[in-house]
Amino acid sequence: MSPPLKLALVGHTNVGKTSLLRTLTRDVDFGEVSPRASTTRHVEGARLSVDGQALLELYDTPGLEDAIALLDYLERLDRPGERLDGPARLSRFLEGSEARQRYEQEAKVLRQLMACDAGLYVIDVREPVLAKYRDELAVLTMCGRPLLPVLNFVASSQHREGEWREALARLGLHALVAFDSVAPPEDGERRLYESLALLLERSRAQLQRLIEDHQAQRQARRQAGKRVVAELLIDCAACRRSVAAQPLLEQGAIAELRDAIRQREQRCVEALLRLYAFRRDDAKAADLPLLDGRWGDDLFNPETLRQLGIKVGGGMAAGAATGVGVDLLVGGLTLGAAAALGALIGGSAQTLRNYGQRLKGKLQGQHELTVDDAVLRLLALRQQQLLAALDRRGHAAMDAITLGAPQENLRRQGKLPAPLNVARAHPQWSSLNPGARLEDAERQEQVQRLAAQLAEA
Repeated sequence: MSPPLKLALVGHTNVGKTSLLRTLTRDVDFGEVSPRASTTRHVEGARLSVDGQALLELYDTPGLEDAIALLDYLERLDRPGERLDGPARLSRFLEGSEARQRYEQEAKVLRQLMACDAGLYVIDVREPVLAKYRDELAVLTMCGRPLLPVLNFVASSQHREGEWREALARLGLHALVAFDSVAPPEDGERRLYESLALLLERSRAQLQRLIEDHQAQRQARRQAGKRVVAELLIDCAACRRSVAAQPLLEQGAIAELRDAIRQREQRCVEALLRLYAFRRDDAKAADLPLLDGRWGDDLFNPETLRQLGIKVGGGMAAGAATGVGVDLLVGGLTLGAAAALGALIGGSAQTLRNYGQRLKGKLQGQHELTVDDAVLRLLALRQQQLLAALDRRGHAAMDAITLGAPQENLRRQGKLPAPLNVARAHPQWSSLNPGARLEDAERQEQVQRLAAQLAEA
């Protein structure tokens, strides 16, 4: 088994070395990120493993602060008649007192780079190309280790990527990789590891395993995220509130439904943040702009009647299940007769008890409040927006994602996916309803179908 590849992240102070390491390790709590200079004062390490095997060790180092003076000092270390090479010259420097005093921070960087297989030279491409950066590279190359320049923050509108590419080429550094620790490109890590493999041929197999594991983990997160969103939508589509047809009671029921849906969406947001290893405050859902609900007739929709047709072989309920005479069934009955009908259905078949209670409520003047189609579309759009944002987000990002309201026409147009129409007839599928049966096999099938449809969107 090969030992892990060791990489030192080196560069000027405050160029995003810790930010890059957070993104590569998917650890939002690694180190300290701050706009203040010299935030990292000591070497800190992290390890990447696949199936229990350590493949890569990454070391975050302090920023180089005075490379111009250090280079001048190093060039004066040769004794008369000597022409030391880079590693020998640095060894002499590290044994001297200046490495423990004036150049203590730089000495930490150089020791770590010399103890590693290679270095990632992190560059903030928003900065102009200055002489101090050329001197940093001159000092770092004395370590005798391969250096891969990483152009950080290339997603910024103020980047100077072209200038940096030209300057690095003039220094003989043609192998480099563009990255952004806040908004990394989809193939950013793959290209970084492939570029390293060109410099470190003996580590190619390890780096390839990291690439394959990264791709597999990303796909698994996407699929799991789609299922989390599908669970939310099935929960909300199946949710219902029964209330007497009185304005004040109806307003209260709508308010309760609004709060329940808002809290359920927030739980979905938090589940997605955990899945992608972000903090709870890294995304927030704005208030739902519309949540009036609707007084639904799902008691008699085709899915409900299909259930009855499957479960009952004859009699009045079976006739209703065929779609024949539903209006006649409920239209000409007195309240007393309706109650008797409810009792008959409720007592004649165990499988119809829930239907019987709902039918009695409707005949007694109660309304069933459900979530409006436009709200379901809004929830789907917002959570897919969040999924896409998390998939692109680097773990060094500091600004929270805000889930706003998509355009009105997107919320109000288009058919609902079939699994949501099916869920409307199954109140027992919603965790927001009493007596929920979330492990129901048919519910799980519809969740899976909906997740697959979201994946295609």
